Amino acid sequence: MKVPLCKVEEIPNTGTKSVDFFGREVLVYQADGEPRAILNVCMHVGGPLKLEGDRLVCAWHAAEFHAQDGRCVHGPAAPDSRLITLPTRIENGVLAYVYGE
Repeated sequence: MKVPLCKVEEIPNTGTKSVDFFGREVLVYQADGEPRAILNVCMHVGGPLKLEGDRLVCAWHAAEFHAQDGRCVHGPAAPDSRLITLPTRIENGVLAYVYGE
């Protein structure tokens, strides 16, 4: 299954682009020059995230996650928690979610 998220040219060099993914908000951004897509949900209590440098920070309780792989780098989220990242691929200039391939 493939679901287009956005055109690659729409992904900002800094900050995030919000896209709808089956009724859920996904943040699309660049990490180390590569596009990433994560659900906009903190693993602590579900707060929204904001990209600050190389970290995604929860607006509610300041939990921090590494933008590259979504792993928690600072609580109150559990130390072994990770954000929900979507598997993606670029095809014909479009970043797409891919599943089951």
